[in-house]
Amino acid sequence: MNSKLIKDLPDLVTNDVISQDVASKIEQYYLAKQQQAPNRLFAVFGVLGSLLVGLGIILILAHNWDNFPRGAKTILAFLPLVIGQCIVAFSILKKKSVAWKEASGTFLFFTIGSSIALVSQIYNIPGNLSTYILTWIILSLPLIYLLKSNTVAILNMICITYYACELGYSFMSIGHTPWLYLVMMALIVPHYYKLLKHHKEANITSIFNWLIPISLTIVLGAFVDQLTELGFLMYLLLFSLFYNVGKTPFFDEQKLRRNGYLIFGSLGIVIMVLTMSFDDFWYMERFFFNSQETYVSTILFAANLGLLIYSYSKGWLKTFNFFQFVFILFSVMYLFGLNIPIVGTIVVNFIVLALGVTTIKIGIDKFHFGVLNYGLLIITALVTCRFFDTNRSFVIRGLLFVCVGLGFFLTNYVMLKKQKSRVESLKH
Repeated sequence: MNSKLIKDLPDLVTNDVISQDVASKIEQYYLAKQQQAPNRLFAVFGVLGSLLVGLGIILILAHNWDNFPRGAKTILAFLPLVIGQCIVAFSILKKKSVAWKEASGTFLFFTIGSSIALVSQIYNIPGNLSTYILTWIILSLPLIYLLKSNTVAILNMICITYYACELGYSFMSIGHTPWLYLVMMALIVPHYYKLLKHHKEANITSIFNWLIPISLTIVLGAFVDQLTELGFLMYLLLFSLFYNVGKTPFFDEQKLRRNGYLIFGSLGIVIMVLTMSFDDFWYMERFFFNSQETYVSTILFAANLGLLIYSYSKGWLKTFNFFQFVFILFSVMYLFGLNIPIVGTIVVNFIVLALGVTTIKIGIDKFHFGVLNYGLLIITALVTCRFFDTNRSFVIRGLLFVCVGLGFFLTNYVMLKKQKSRVESLKH
């Protein structure tokens, strides 16, 4: 229940803002809504309880493990799994609450992993960590749709990401490209789509809006095989795709903190272009077109371009936003700008400046101080980078910082004055 609104109802009635009738209806509405909503706190504690019970069982068995014969070990390895399946079956057949399903699904998820590990240890079944995690994921993925469990989906996503890192970022041997990561993530997409369709403003949907771009960002480096210079372009294209997804009306109309795609994409683009703004970055060998990195970059470029064309056809591109088109310029520069450091450095510095100005304009148009200051921070970061790699005198570099500082003050001051005048005009 919106307790603040309920507390304000008597004051609103007293000051004749609303009638007593309306106040009663509002109170009844929120009471009914509270009764119909699932007890989220109970669901959270149910999941935590399942985690603690599972860990407790593992600790007890581990302490006495060497004293058990092989037959007893096998029974004990499968016993938690059977118990977990029974609880899940009970939750489904009896149509128990969301809290029951989340807790039982979490418990079964961990018992699947422990049973696989114990059986492998008892019978000395050979294998590596990535194979073990992959088996665990394959067996637990159906639980997402059987129980409609968000917790199991999140746990699977974490395991899928870890699997891709374990397989792709191998330091002891040559890493392998984790193509199965894409397949397993695609299997979670239908669950995510339902959340977006039916619960787009729910907190759990916001968590997925952040977890998916984080997971893709972590794993993308595992798709870089030999041409590391193309890895930078791959990441820039990925962050551009995040940003363009975040600018679609479905996500852009939500609160900024719920739009992980937009925030992650914007920060990623800025970090990448600042990295590329140094002169040394452009002293690279030209890459080969027939390579895995080239194919991945081409797919990401096509996805960006396709989304832009679709957005244009739908009339979503009402104003020019440089963030949405920066990937085209960088792709062209990668084709022709390598081994020409002076061209790459100058163009990238102007791009960073343009991104900062674009962000400031967005902040001013939306009267959003956070976005405005973020744009100023981009310009400050650019000035800081040039402070360390130029041979100009400290006086000139110091004056640059003074100018940026004055820009912070004056821009925020003008915005504040405009906001006050706007509020005053609305009052009158």
